[in-house]
Amino acid sequence: MSQPATKEFGKWRSLLWPIHGFELKKFLPMFFLFFFINFNYTILRDTKDTLIVTATGAETIPFLKFWGVVPGAIIFMLIFTKLSNVVKRERLFMGLMAFFGLFFGLYALALYPNRDAISPIAMTNWMYEHFPQGLRGLIGMIRYWPSSIFYIMAELWGSAAISLLFWGFANQITKVAESKRFYALFGIGANLAMFPSGMLIKKFANIKDILPPGVDAWGVTLLYTMSAVVIACAAAIAIYWWINKEVLTDARFYDPNEIKKDKKSKPKMSIKESMLFLLKSPYLGCIAMLVIGYGMSINLVEVTWKKQLNLQYPNANDYQNFMGGFSMATGALTIFMMLFVGGNVIRKLGWGVGALFTPIILAITGLAFFAFVIFNSQLAGFIAMFGTTPLMLAVIFGMIQNVMSKATKYSMFDPTKEMAYIPLDSEVKLKGKAAIDVVGARLGKSGGSLVQQFLFIAFNTASVITVAPYIAIVLAVVLVGWIFAARALNRRFTELSAQKEKEAAEEKSADSVPAPAKAEAVTSQR
Repeated sequence: MSQPATKEFGKWRSLLWPIHGFELKKFLPMFFLFFFINFNYTILRDTKDTLIVTATGAETIPFLKFWGVVPGAIIFMLIFTKLSNVVKRERLFMGLMAFFGLFFGLYALALYPNRDAISPIAMTNWMYEHFPQGLRGLIGMIRYWPSSIFYIMAELWGSAAISLLFWGFANQITKVAESKRFYALFGIGANLAMFPSGMLIKKFANIKDILPPGVDAWGVTLLYTMSAVVIACAAAIAIYWWINKEVLTDARFYDPNEIKKDKKSKPKMSIKESMLFLLKSPYLGCIAMLVIGYGMSINLVEVTWKKQLNLQYPNANDYQNFMGGFSMATGALTIFMMLFVGGNVIRKLGWGVGALFTPIILAITGLAFFAFVIFNSQLAGFIAMFGTTPLMLAVIFGMIQNVMSKATKYSMFDPTKEMAYIPLDSEVKLKGKAAIDVVGARLGKSGGSLVQQFLFIAFNTASVITVAPYIAIVLAVVLVGWIFAARALNRRFTELSAQKEKEAAEEKSADSVPAPAKAEAVTSQR
């Protein structure tokens, strides 16, 4: 191979695989640690939905997210903060992993099999009779409290195991030069985990076909699935222990005495302080609108889609089997978008197109989904000619919407959102990210749930299908606001980026002027 060809091969190799040989000792265990954590995330995300939707209905999810997940996250953060001050990092990581694994194993072994004995059946029956129809989702959350706790714990796994434990650990032990090469591959590995987890979900869901009559097929499926979660937790603990023992004791990879002086601590801001800070800056306000728009859009479509999915697959095993295929499709499309679409669109067509890509895709798929839900009776005859039903098409379009929303989030939404911070001054950037994390994340996650709860109570209905037209209207308003915010941010981002580039060019030009010429220029000005 000629020298130019060798150089070209080396260039492409470094782009596709930027890890040096000696770094595999650190990279591979971190890669597999993240792999197992996301393996569990996929299984728990699908299982929690199956448990709630098939037991009490998709209408319970908005109540559960607002009255269960939000308080649970606050309580967990308080406990985590307290423990992090008194417990060593290694014990905290392994202890929390063991705690989650113990809970999910205990749920499958004891809580689920005895759910009828420990659930307040008589009390909730009375509540069903005397409370308004619009509160049936809240009553269902109370009635099936073991499954509600499972849902909350599964939601916490995403924020605790992924955000706090893994990324907190990775940011602590990874050097800046390493992070530029490691982190993108970690993201691909996380999406690769959806394939084995999705296949495992489908395999255990289809176990009902070989079980004898009278056996609780979903109970067996749940036991096997949670066994896989416990094993993955044990694998994560073992890998973490090995990293601390073998990698962090190697001076090539970690120096405990190294102080990152340039790393500033993230400011802690209350909701009020965050709101005031965002109101002062239209630029940051637009970024917050993007985050809120994404969170609310996903939340608004999610519940209605899961209701349609439950109508199509009322059996828990069938529902779980579908979710396994959904996770595999999500992983495949996300990896494709990350590798071949996201960067190319932003680089060739600009930041504005990349930022508008996500809301436009969600508008097309989301509104098409609601059309099949709202006008199902009018479309039944036409759709029958294609050998299917409006319900099945609603399930398919809802799946496409959910798959596309997750794929575009990682490949388009997240990169453009983070790029929007780049032209800002360091102090504004730091405080802006903190404020948006507080306001945007909370409003995005809880805003859609509050809207749906309000509609259930206002129309005194326990069916999300009844309020679907109004949810579609709210979704359209949110998407229009998101698109306007993205367009406004694009103008500001372009202007601010050009200004920063001009200032940088002027500074570079000034630095390149020889010292005698500078002195002469100063003398002539005098």
